[in-house]
Amino acid sequence: MAASYELINVRHEAGIDYVTLNRPNIRNAVNDAVIEELTHWADAAATDRRLRLAVLGGAGKTFCAGADLGWMSRTIDYEYEANLHDAWALARLFARLDTLPVPLVGRVHGAALGGGVGLVAVCDIAVATEDTVFGFTEVKLGIVPAVISPYAVAKIGASAARHLFLSGERFSARRAYELGLIHVITAPDGLDAGVTRTVHELLMAGPQAIAAAKTLIASVVDRQPSTVTELTVGAIADLRVTPEAQEGMRAFLDKRPPSWVVDESS
Repeated sequence: MAASYELINVRHEAGIDYVTLNRPNIRNAVNDAVIEELTHWADAAATDRRLRLAVLGGAGKTFCAGADLGWMSRTIDYEYEANLHDAWALARLFARLDTLPVPLVGRVHGAALGGGVGLVAVCDIAVATEDTVFGFTEVKLGIVPAVISPYAVAKIGASAARHLFLSGERFSARRAYELGLIHVITAPDGLDAGVTRTVHELLMAGPQAIAAAKTLIASVVDRQPSTVTELTVGAIADLRVTPEAQEGMRAFLDKRPPSWVVDESS
């Protein structure tokens, strides 16, 4: 039986989880309860054999405006240990999302600020409308984007992080695209079509190959080729003998779709 959530919506359809932050009245701001629900979903998704991919979006006019002001007001009175507990919970969430064995697609619109940019950064592919506004706004509050920083810097690089983390200024979807934070820009009325195209491409790929590709990227990033040669040659040798790879290569040679591709016309 599917879990029931209060602050996020999860809809499963044909191997895809559509996960939606569902606090539109406060621009899908995140608090400790949202973090708990998203972590619970991510834990379940990581072992769900039905799942091919997930789409993360926000209800209403905004993807995610960052931290919930009510939650923030409570944390002002937190002692160090309570702050540490909150930070660890957030760190666990981002680690879970970043290491999902299936692709995580971001459906981004309106604004992605503070922790909302962190959610974009852990998406494997982010699709955003051209009018979306982004910002690492934490310094404006006297804090820093600490927990999300490994994922954000991996996407935008250290030079852009120096500019955007330190200034806290907001930036456009075009700038986010140039930095590699997002990957597809659409018109405001073309967001769902852009997400659908991305989902279609992902469903054409072998599920085990996608999981292996995510692991491979994490293993080789920022390393010299000579230090990962054994890993890379072993990875391709291991995969070539799997049933999925055998099916994929035979399907290519036979000029037919592999078995994991669903016939969308049926």
